Amino acid sequence: MNRKIFIGSRGSKLAMIYAQKAKDKIVKNTDFDDEDIVIKKITTKGDQIQDVRLSEFGGKGLFSSNIEKELQDKNVDIAVHALKDMPAFETKGLKTDTFLERNDPREILITANKKKLSELKKNSIVGTSSFRREYQIKNIRSDLECKIIRGNVDTRIKKLKNGDYDAIILSYAGIKFLKFESEISEIFSPEEIIPSAGQGIIALQCREGDEEIISVLNKINHNETFMRAHIERNILKVLEGDCETAVGAHSKIEADKITVEAELFSLDGSKRYYEKKIGKSEDFNQIGNEVGQILKTKSNNSYKR
Repeated sequence: MNRKIFIGSRGSKLAMIYAQKAKDKIVKNTDFDDEDIVIKKITTKGDQIQDVRLSEFGGKGLFSSNIEKELQDKNVDIAVHALKDMPAFETKGLKTDTFLERNDPREILITANKKKLSELKKNSIVGTSSFRREYQIKNIRSDLECKIIRGNVDTRIKKLKNGDYDAIILSYAGIKFLKFESEISEIFSPEEIIPSAGQGIIALQCREGDEEIISVLNKINHNETFMRAHIERNILKVLEGDCETAVGAHSKIEADKITVEAELFSLDGSKRYYEKKIGKSEDFNQIGNEVGQILKTKSNNSYKR
């Protein structure tokens, strides 16, 4: 390939770290030099809209649609996304099938005084813009109040320290990359709070049929993460999940064995449906579909508007 590769990414600190990580992987595993790969910042609608739920303005696509448009218009060759922020179904003409090795998928709690969730006072305010996190927290502590919080990680921590919230819940991966680990009050295991499908996974997207770029991406695809991404995303696809769908999904692979745990909440959060399945790693696509179908049947579509 006798040209530069352009990588499109959100402009937030965290997104730029993800884009740089993708660039470094390409440089390390191909013949491309550092100067051959250019990262292009793209402003998304999700970055522009603050303090309301994304579902009110079009859902997860708010973080990916502008970047995908740049990809479709051939202004960039590769798009970098946090997989958990992508809609369940692929945009026509685009291909998301490359994943960097998964970062820590766990959820963490930050409080102003280092208190754990169990130690928070009654009616304490927990900041989250996710229905999933809200219902999971209330499933553990029904006496807590959840209040919408938006913005980048550092913005959210600032709001907490200003006294707007008593606690906030975030993903561990972002905290690690931004070096805010000293702020953490509690780390939840994936069994305590099941993360969002694909949480901690950096996804790389390209145009279908762009064989040159696909051949580059194939060299940096992490196989175990590839399988885990598909398992968890298949659950979302079966449920036709969107921003209002309160669903958590987490998989792990040990040798040739896959364990999947998933939970789904009814629209108002009053009912929780749970499923755990163990199978062979070669059946990764099928397992995700099966878990999604079981949850869909158990819930009788009570999670949909």
